[in-house]
Amino acid sequence: MNEFMTLAYNEAKKARDLGEVPVGAIIVKNGEVIAKAHNLVESLKDPTAHAEIIAIKIAVKVLNNWRLNGCEMYVTLEPCSMCSGAILLSRLSKLHIGTFDETTGACGSVINIIQNPNLNHFLDVKWYNYEKCGKVLTNFFKSKRG
Repeated sequence: MNEFMTLAYNEAKKARDLGEVPVGAIIVKNGEVIAKAHNLVESLKDPTAHAEIIAIKIAVKVLNNWRLNGCEMYVTLEPCSMCSGAILLSRLSKLHIGTFDETTGACGSVINIIQNPNLNHFLDVKWYNYEKCGKVLTNFFKSKRG
């Protein structure tokens, strides 16, 4: 795994340790990490507290601009429709995805919001399919089911 996806993976493990769905995201600008986050839905009792949303909120504060042009997000799991919409609206330039989400993925697995030609922003997407990113999720859900 590359350095930035490893940082996102470390965020996913923090979520797992809190009993959250293990997803982590980081945002990078000019090779520098400006935001790190992990899922906090259960902790905050907030269905919007996904890693991607939290990372975007941190990055816009750091840059003092809602437009994240020139920024790249590394996320361990393919974003859902809510997160994909926020990624587009924030004008991120590139999205790096650690593994597919065949249940709710909105970057091509189930639907493709990210590269929809009818929307006003097109995002460059890089898929990795890292085994570690998938395994942390599989193990988490196995442990929950018994």
